[in-house]
Amino acid sequence: MTTPAPVVELSGAPALAPLLARGALLSPLKRPRPDAGWPRTRLTLPALRVDPVRLTAYERVCGFPTGEEALPVTYPHVLGFPLAMRLMSGRDFPLPLLGLVHTSVAITRRRATPSITAYDLTVYVDGLAPHRRGTEAAVVTEMRSGGEVVWESRSTYLARHRTTTEHPENPENPETPENPETPEDPKHPENTGEGRGPLPALHEWHLAGDIGRRYGAASGDRNPIHLYPLTARLFGFPRAIAHGMWTAARCLAAHGTTDATAIRAGFRAPVPLPGTVTYAARDGRFELRGAGGRVHLTGEVRPA
Repeated sequence: MTTPAPVVELSGAPALAPLLARGALLSPLKRPRPDAGWPRTRLTLPALRVDPVRLTAYERVCGFPTGEEALPVTYPHVLGFPLAMRLMSGRDFPLPLLGLVHTSVAITRRRATPSITAYDLTVYVDGLAPHRRGTEAAVVTEMRSGGEVVWESRSTYLARHRTTTEHPENPENPETPENPETPEDPKHPENTGEGRGPLPALHEWHLAGDIGRRYGAASGDRNPIHLYPLTARLFGFPRAIAHGMWTAARCLAAHGTTDATAIRAGFRAPVPLPGTVTYAARDGRFELRGAGGRVHLTGEVRPA
């Protein structure tokens, strides 16, 4: 008989600064491995209301229109981030928080999510998996309204470390997921080989060096790899890199989404800051390319 996962109800969103500090202090003590245990606790936050000031700051840095009735499709990730941080900064989470890299996200929004509605959030760790560069953890966020799940996501986070499994190395691409995020339908063009090749370029974006700091202020995600060249170099990156969720949000702001939508995005290579990238899209697929056509992000938007 399976033991139910313990549920902890919070009275408010945890403060991020103490969690970041705790995670930083515990990081050197962590010894990540795919077969390690992970916290089974589910954290819940009932009746959460959106701060309109923070929402506007997020919309501006990500390129969404401000003042819309519905939340941007990626914003619930920000609402659940403090709960995820509480889990990932704990002693029982086996991966070091410092240097943790977001490698993929899958989002399903079942209907419109008005910004004035109070939502119940649930966040939990859904397991560990081996990766060619270390160990990945999956974190699930669910947002409910009236007891119904209206939005959910599954994110994977990579802790880089030496592995015993042999994989081809690519030092130019430390963020590439082991298994690219592609649709599960075997007849889909991305799985049959049809429809491959570069997507048509639609926009060129010049990214300022402070994008990581601005997004960190709006989202609360102040991972050192995103802030300054010096803090990024401590974790093996020559320059600060953009947040994966910022790149996904920026692309989805340009792409547009319907009320009921399913999104998958894989973060293929870090986006150095400052820099210039090209947004390309066609038939629900999108990608972000850098110098020399290097693909930083691939994704797809489909009806839910």
